[in-house]
Amino acid sequence: MAAPGSAAPPVPLRVATYNIHAGAGEDNVFDLTRTAEALRSLDADVIGLQEVDVHWGARSNFVDEARELAERLNMSAFFAPIYDFEPATDGAERQQYGVAVLSRYPLLEAENHEITRLSTQTPNPVPAPAPGFPEVTVNVRGTHVHFYTTHLDYRADPSMRRAQVADTLDVLAADSGPKVLVGDFNAEPAAPELADLWQHLRDANPTGGNTYPAVNPVKRIDVVTVSPDVTVVEGYTVATAASDHRPVVTDLLLHERGR
Repeated sequence: MAAPGSAAPPVPLRVATYNIHAGAGEDNVFDLTRTAEALRSLDADVIGLQEVDVHWGARSNFVDEARELAERLNMSAFFAPIYDFEPATDGAERQQYGVAVLSRYPLLEAENHEITRLSTQTPNPVPAPAPGFPEVTVNVRGTHVHFYTTHLDYRADPSMRRAQVADTLDVLAADSGPKVLVGDFNAEPAAPELADLWQHLRDANPTGGNTYPAVNPVKRIDVVTVSPDVTVVEGYTVATAASDHRPVVTDLLLHERGR
């Protein structure tokens, strides 16, 4: 315990982001055991996952991937569906696809926010608010940190990602204290549509390796970002073909002790 009147020591936190490709590797073979082992090797405290299937379809054997991975890793999970459809057959589970957060530490609050999206599930989609942007408040040894994970639009036109960045910043502005935003941005950090992010957050690994595709990657589109009150110790990209993306790991120090 810190002496009276002295600053509390910083709290370490290892975070990661990983687009798991619905449990399929670069080889397009579904193997959730391989996914779980790749995640375990990161030894991260909190992980943001993208492209997560929950009873979605045959490609992932209708598995609840968020729950299955959490159980295998002995972590808590919060799943935030982007799409939520009626069961394929009577008595079956709802078909869902989205993003998730896994945590070794207690999740005090969790919310699935909406941001602007263009649906991939309907013909001729128009921009509209849709869920799939989770925020969790994590209790890290008494320090509370807001952790978010996102999957931005993949299309060549940057206008949708620009709108999603604006929506993201609106969500973050409602919170105080340390913040960590991770995800598959589908754009490299220097892309103009991401510029507004860097007015409020910083890239935790600006010299990090490329992340996509997993084999011989040519782009760094999977990113960890932090608020100015968070110290970055080290960040790195992990070479694995358990997905079509590579995961990114970052060691942080948290200084805020408040709620």
